[in-house]
Amino acid sequence: MHTIQEFESKSLKNRINITRNKSSILFLVLGGFFITNALIAEFMGVKIFSLERTLGQDPISFSLLGESGLAFNLSAGVLLWPVVFILTDVINEYYGRRGVRFLTYLTLGLIGYAFLMYYMAINLPPADFWTSAHFSGIEDEAERAAVQEKVGNYDYAFRLVFGQGLWIIIASMTAFLIGQITDVIVFHRIKKWTGEKKIWLRATGSTLISQFIDTFTVLFIAFYIGASWSLATVLAICIFQYSYKFLVAVCMTPIIYLAHHWIDRYLGKDMAERMKKQAAISSVAPLFSFKKRESLERHFVK
Repeated sequence: MHTIQEFESKSLKNRINITRNKSSILFLVLGGFFITNALIAEFMGVKIFSLERTLGQDPISFSLLGESGLAFNLSAGVLLWPVVFILTDVINEYYGRRGVRFLTYLTLGLIGYAFLMYYMAINLPPADFWTSAHFSGIEDEAERAAVQEKVGNYDYAFRLVFGQGLWIIIASMTAFLIGQITDVIVFHRIKKWTGEKKIWLRATGSTLISQFIDTFTVLFIAFYIGASWSLATVLAICIFQYSYKFLVAVCMTPIIYLAHHWIDRYLGKDMAERMKKQAAISSVAPLFSFKKRESLERHFVK
């Protein structure tokens, strides 16, 4: 029989070990950035920005697939989704399919929870003073009139910004799930062929394929099914959005190597190599027999 004091001492020791375990700390840090970036990307994605004006240029009008008047307009979410997919590849490298799958399902649940909380907040009756609270402190009548012209009712603006349509919510969550699953599968297929070499190929390659599927899935569900846009319009926007993501993914390849360098230094060479091998084996081993798993282990240990 263990005494209460022994139980509490053991529990405290386990908690201390977790905070000192570099593998656990790294997973918490990577997971925290992964979840945070995905959540922020979901809600900032409601804003559409002009890439040309961001670069200090006038908007360019062009035609694609028979659709005219198109410009380089992007969802603000594209600024963060490449980061999410890079984090997916880094987590995949050190924690394998199970690590990514755990964070994907957790993030998906938290996104759904966040949407529910925003829905509840949107439907709360506003306080009488709050709908015009953004005018407080503005004494100049001209400035006050200008603000009122842009945003007359604070509650209505809140609803417009955070009240994303149901189809957009369904599309973004579906695309996120399918994109993550695709990224994991492609990543480990490439790693099985290349071993520990060619990090750029498995990381960038899996990101390009998963982002292609993610882009077309979210736009097809949200706007072709949900908003009855023409297929040509949706495809034209998809091609442009993916072209941007493709370019960003390629440009961010050096960051993947830098992240590997930092992580390997933090973990130490031996621990880092051991975690990579275990991640690779655990990600493919469940599909094979014991003898095949031994063969895979020898392959990754080479």
